[in-house]
Amino acid sequence: MQRAETLAATSVAVAITVLGLKTVAWWMTDSVALFADALESVVNVAAACAALVAIRYASMPADANHPYGHHKAEYFSAVLEGALILVAAFIILNEAWLSWNNPRTPELPLAAVAVAVLATALNAGWSWVLFRRGRALQSPALVADARHLLADVVTSTGAIAGLTLAMATGMLWLDPLLAAVTAVNILFSGVRLMRESVGGLMDEAMPPETMTRIREVLARAAEGAIEAHDIRARRAGRIAFVEFHLVVPGAMPVEDAHVICDRIEAALRAELGEATITIHVEPEGKAKHRGVVVL
Repeated sequence: MQRAETLAATSVAVAITVLGLKTVAWWMTDSVALFADALESVVNVAAACAALVAIRYASMPADANHPYGHHKAEYFSAVLEGALILVAAFIILNEAWLSWNNPRTPELPLAAVAVAVLATALNAGWSWVLFRRGRALQSPALVADARHLLADVVTSTGAIAGLTLAMATGMLWLDPLLAAVTAVNILFSGVRLMRESVGGLMDEAMPPETMTRIREVLARAAEGAIEAHDIRARRAGRIAFVEFHLVVPGAMPVEDAHVICDRIEAALRAELGEATITIHVEPEGKAKHRGVVVL
């Protein structure tokens, strides 16, 4: 979890740097698209701070009030980040509408374009790092931050393109139009992020492909048992929770059944990473003849 905290803290520094660069670019051009882009970076700073706080809280060990740990805290951060994306999109739409009704001629010094491109490149590079490391660490907060930054990259690219086209063609309405188009794009990104994060808070089942892998592990690792049924699995942050009933021969000693359970737990952790596994052992009379038949 220390690695996740380091990444989150770096995200705060990157967000502040990008905000400074975008503010300079807007000040040099007076472009509504770049102004909206800078406003979104204010949201990025707040979102990065929220992700850092959530990751630190999620790393706290289980206690009497939270016996299953604090892992879901990262989902709250991701929901907040999705909401902030929506706020940023509506702010951009409002600014685009005002500029559409009152068009103004922006300036386009080469230095401003260079600053805007640098800010966009920094966001793009860091979003790639967060996607890769966030998925590896199974951190919803880091993945949410990566998606937020990717939405910002789209917004920035649209803002730069809109300003460039407006100045090249003299069609000033292109500046607010492309700002509005990019706002709609990040609206969809925010809605998707919130849906996925709420799914985590609601203990949504793991994806079908993951459940298939779990069943395959049970079929291989439960040698000596008869079947496994009532299999359920969910994820809370980086922790997987798996539970099921394991049917064994009625005459099997408890020690032998325990050895099978240990072998299954080791195999599931090798497949899923950090996991809390609950196995209810039953005699063969409880077999339901469905679920996973042990090979």
